[in-house]
This record gives sequence, C-alpha cells and structure tokens, in this order.
Amino acid sequence: MQDLQSLETEITANITAASDMDALEALRIAELGKKGRVSLLMRELGKMTVEEKKEFGPKLNQLKNSLNGAIVNRKEELETEELNKKLEEERVDITLSRANEENGSIHPITQVIDEVTEIFTEMGFSVAEGPEIEEDFYNFTALNIPESHPARQMHDTFYFPEDDEGNRKVLRTHTSPVQIRTMMAGEPPYRIIAPGRTYRNDSDATHTPMFHQVEALVIDKDIHMGHLKWCIEEFARKFFEIDDVKIRFRPSYFPFTEPSAEVDIGCSFKDGEVLIGEGDDWLEIMGCGMVNERVLENVNLDPKEYQGFAFGLGLDRIAMLKWGIPDLRDFFAADLRWLKHYGFQALDIPSLSTRSSSVKGSK
Repeated sequence: MQDLQSLETEITANITAASDMDALEALRIAELGKKGRVSLLMRELGKMTVEEKKEFGPKLNQLKNSLNGAIVNRKEELETEELNKKLEEERVDITLSRANEENGSIHPITQVIDEVTEIFTEMGFSVAEGPEIEEDFYNFTALNIPESHPARQMHDTFYFPEDDEGNRKVLRTHTSPVQIRTMMAGEPPYRIIAPGRTYRNDSDATHTPMFHQVEALVIDKDIHMGHLKWCIEEFARKFFEIDDVKIRFRPSYFPFTEPSAEVDIGCSFKDGEVLIGEGDDWLEIMGCGMVNERVLENVNLDPKEYQGFAFGLGLDRIAMLKWGIPDLRDFFAADLRWLKHYGFQALDIPSLSTRSSSVKGSK
C-alpha cells in the first residue's frame, strides 16, 4: 500500500487549490468517489490479513475523514468568496432617486364604515362583531325566520356541506346573528351596531353576492318607536350631511321585528343621478322595527320587561347614494382607475365633529 501520508498531502493541496465549486466537486469524485483512489485503497483491505487490517484500516479511515473535512472547509471558503464577490458587484446606490410611486387611497366602503361607526359611537353605541360562517340557529331560527321562508332556500343562501350530524352552516345573509350572539353573551341593556360582510346569491347593478351591512340594536326597559325614529333621522342627517333631511316610515313586515317599517329618504332624480335631500321623490334606504317578542324569548329575555328596536342598511348602497356611484359591482372590481376617482386620501378626512357640510373625497 502506497505512502498514505504523501497521498493525503497531495490531495489536500489539490483541494486547497480548487478554484471553484465545480473543480472541488470533480476532485471529490476523483479521490473519494466509487472509483476514486481512496475508495480503491479501502477495497484493498479485503485482501489483507487480520494484522494488516488492524494496521492500515484506522489509517485509511483517518485519511478519508481528513480529506472530507478539507473538502467541507474549502467549500465554505468558496461560498464565502462567492458571496463577497456578489456583495461587491451588486451594490445598491441608495443615493439614487426612488422609482415613481403612487399614494394609496381609502376605499369608499372603508370610508363609509368609518363614518357610520363614528356617527353611532357618538350616539352611545358600541361595535360588535361575529363570524361570517354562521350556524342556522343564529342566522335564521333565533330571528324568528320560519323553515318556509325564501331566505332559507338554496337560490338565496350559500350553504356549506352537511357535517357529521347533518347540520349545514351558511355564509351569513345579514349581520343580525351578531345581535343574537350579543344578547346571549351578556345582560341587557344593549346598544350596539354590527357592521360587516354578508352574502346572498344575487348579482346585478345593485346587488352583489358579497356586500356590506350595518345593523343596530337597542334593548332596554323603556325603548319605544320614538327612540327608533329619532335614531334613524339623526343618522341620516349626519351621514348625508343634510340638516332638514326628509324621512318617512312605511309599514312593512320582517320576521324579527313587530311592528316593522321600511325607511324612505326624500330625493329627486336628475340626469340619471339621485340627489338626496331635495325634491318630492322617495328612495328606500333601510328596514327597521321593534324587536319581535319571539326573538327576545329565543335569547332568554322577558318581553314583558325588555323591549327595543333594530334596523339595518346596506353600506354599499348608501355609499352609492352619497357619492353618486352608479354600479355596485364596481366596488369589488379592483380597478385602480375607479379607486383613484372615488377613493379618499387618508390624511384629508377630518372627523365628523370638525368637518364642514361638503362631501370630502376625490371624485
């Protein structure tokens, strides 16, 4: 067997002289691969006597381990050299002027949510939230919506597959389940609004499968229709920024309120646009009513002791009315040109308590 010390010195020198990763890998294969010189020496052990194996076996293992260690060290050196070379060649000149960038803007829906929330919090309401994937009980049953109601049908509501117990969850069709969850989670009185995304199987210029609502709930021992009327009128006056806004209530029916009413706001139609606060026409903006006794019983409240009102409206719809946006679907089209036209600059919108009667926004 050849001089192992000389062989180690020779191969180690070649490893140290390897100029790049490819050369190093070629050297590893030539010396330590299956047909490499070191591997061939390892095979020779099988032809040796026991005494020879005891003498040369440890020396060959030491040689192999030494060479593997030298290869690892050289590999790390080459990687460091390569990295340093890249860092030197790929310097970034931070003194260069940055590329043209455009400022973002607040989406009209976000702006409406902020405005509505501010109006109601100034009136003493708090904001409540709930899941968008909802159980049948909270979305329908607790709200006194019967099994035969059209809202429970597949053509109106998005259902999930049945679970192991045969129950089917839904994408909530309104934010009313938040009212139920709030009443079941704590003791009255309640004064909340519940803004958020809702889902119904409908799509045209004034309907989208996903849209936004805000619902309000007030429950106490002495609440009546006069409180409901004042609350809605105060909201409309502040949101549409019209001091003498015209409101009318038309009798209607909702399973969860009794009596129920549709709320119309005075307006006029001119050149395809709706002008709020002027003219002799009317436009529906929300539904409302006194909370049905059955709903109170479903959340374990005594209707002889507590009563209250609730109302709900589409945030997308009132945004369309306030800023003259013609198509509801454009809210969700992700068109930057549209957002530049209707979007709001974050730093240019003062609070409701300080701003003037003009609408703030870039259109």
